[in-house]
Amino acid sequence: MAKIKGLVTKVYSDKYTVSINGEKVDCIARGLFKLKKSKPLVGDIVEIKDNVIEKIYPRKNEFIRPPIANVEQLVIVIATTNPAPDLLLLDKQLIMAKKNDVDPIICVNKIDLKDDYDEIVDVYQDLGYQVITTNAKEGIGVEKLAIILQNKITAFTGNSGVGKSALTNSIFKDEISEEGETSKKLEKGKHTTKFVELYEIAPNSYIADTPGFSTYELKDINYRELDRYFSEFVPHIQDCKYRGCTHVKEEKCAIKKAVERRLISKGRYERYCTLYEKLKGENKW
Repeated sequence: MAKIKGLVTKVYSDKYTVSINGEKVDCIARGLFKLKKSKPLVGDIVEIKDNVIEKIYPRKNEFIRPPIANVEQLVIVIATTNPAPDLLLLDKQLIMAKKNDVDPIICVNKIDLKDDYDEIVDVYQDLGYQVITTNAKEGIGVEKLAIILQNKITAFTGNSGVGKSALTNSIFKDEISEEGETSKKLEKGKHTTKFVELYEIAPNSYIADTPGFSTYELKDINYRELDRYFSEFVPHIQDCKYRGCTHVKEEKCAIKKAVERRLISKGRYERYCTLYEKLKGENKW
């Protein structure tokens, strides 16, 4: 049998499911990968022969928690209420996306429950982020979101209760004529999933059912470089009086002046300070 290229869509123990032109093939991996501690991950492009994975192609990115590779988009879901928007978590997820070369999409869900979410939308749209507003239960905004997912590997993230499962199920209902077992698996897996799996919503379009993204911490970010992850800070950093300004305690800080002039969101700045102090403590430890 000739070598064939495919996409790893599921990993369970030492068993792998590889998608080859839409067909699912059960595989194992060469023992060499285990020895090198470089086992295949969901999202990997691999080469197989006789149902054995023999090669892993270079990865665009790689996450440890959850174990997944080559994520192209991250849909960060927040709710207008129940639960209240966790903007600190949102900013952490945006930093994670930038560090790992993943395109972030902010999804403000449950717009039927509260109508004063415009400030959140305006702040992040002004920063250049793509923001979509949805009501998953009624399907509002879901079609627009589904279009953005085409021809990409996309992971959803957000606090419990924001509506991730409702959104993914709504997307499946809109895009797939037969819900079948896939949608049921998504519904079942929202509390019990212990592994990562890719679900195909259209040809070459996958949603990652991933536990654990929302608990991601920024421990591998150097606190001295945190300001570079706040894009609105960058144009002002060079105007700070002191080289290496932390923008937290220094006087004559250009970032603080920009906040006073409302060129930078006060909320974003305060969350930067919170993250800075947290990372500083963790980095020193």
